[in-house]
Amino acid sequence: MDLLNTNTRFLHDNIVQYADRLAATLPKKLSVFYFVNSGSEANDLALRLARQYTRHQDVIVLDHAYHGHLTSLIDISPYKFRKLEGQKEWVHVAPLPDTYHGIYREDHPEPGQAYADTVKSLIEEAHKKGRKISSFFAESLPSVGGQIIFPTGYCKRVAEYVHEAGGVYVADEIQTGFGRVGSHFWAFQLEGEDFCPDIVTMGKPMGNGHPIACVVTTEEIAGAFTANGVEYFNTFGGNPVSCAIGLAVLDVIEKEDLRGNAVRVGGHLKQLLLQLQEKHLLIGDVRGVGLFIGMELVKDRESREPATEEAAHLVRRLKEDRIVMSTDGPWDSVIKFKPPMCFSKEDANRVVTCIDQILTELEDVQKEDCGKIPGRPALKRL
Repeated sequence: MDLLNTNTRFLHDNIVQYADRLAATLPKKLSVFYFVNSGSEANDLALRLARQYTRHQDVIVLDHAYHGHLTSLIDISPYKFRKLEGQKEWVHVAPLPDTYHGIYREDHPEPGQAYADTVKSLIEEAHKKGRKISSFFAESLPSVGGQIIFPTGYCKRVAEYVHEAGGVYVADEIQTGFGRVGSHFWAFQLEGEDFCPDIVTMGKPMGNGHPIACVVTTEEIAGAFTANGVEYFNTFGGNPVSCAIGLAVLDVIEKEDLRGNAVRVGGHLKQLLLQLQEKHLLIGDVRGVGLFIGMELVKDRESREPATEEAAHLVRRLKEDRIVMSTDGPWDSVIKFKPPMCFSKEDANRVVTCIDQILTELEDVQKEDCGKIPGRPALKRL
């Protein structure tokens, strides 16, 4: 910061070096970088790129999705627009590919294909109305939707259907990118080497708290974006200081083997939670990869009724033990684990021990209150 900061009218070595370092983690097809200041700004630009390239307007999104706080992104975020002005006619909402609560569950022979076919049906319905699809927007692992892991083959099939309709596939990596899944640098890579989105957005972890974000796409899409003669300029996106910070973050990820840490510690944490599931009936499901894990609480394992109050109680009690967590999912019944990438096995042990104690207390009081209104008296007494 003492050395130099300018706006991006001026090319600095840092932005070139940073783009080169990021490019090394991505498929070669994704070679054009637009640096911005936040994930919301990145997703808004991705929407513009998709529409300019395809000349179509409509967008397909997943139910319960959240893609940012700008007006354009509230419009494609069911998590938000259902509480506000409602769904726009150019927005089409596909079922969340949730094999625990969704319309196709873990016992379905091909849930990935089945959920992808719901997207195909949406495209067909849109075409009947004379509408055209510009893009399919999805987090590579839906977070607000409840820490969802896509069923195998889902993304590939959806991309095929969207491409056939003249649209592009946008992967939102704002929460899941930069090695959080451990085995790969980007969560979309979990789908296999032969899958590549047309546009990828990234944000939060890029600067480890500093405001920097990015959109990466193909030369073809970028060419269509600039062909109209309207210059794209971002005053501070990709400034020397932000790029220096971004480069430092990449250095730490590599030198401290944070991807390997996500594999080791994430695997350990998930195993501990699965052991807790055997002990506590409140835990209906444990799912995730690397340091992206969800633990879903239910009132009954057969009906899978969400245990929203119990989840809120667990989060409040953890805070008293100086462990800060929160809930996600359509019913706020999923405890989300997305700790710092330097999270250790000792940290995981401490968190799980506290969860075990709190759930044991909760279940003991609920047994005492048997015959009363389930949940409420127990929560109040605790």
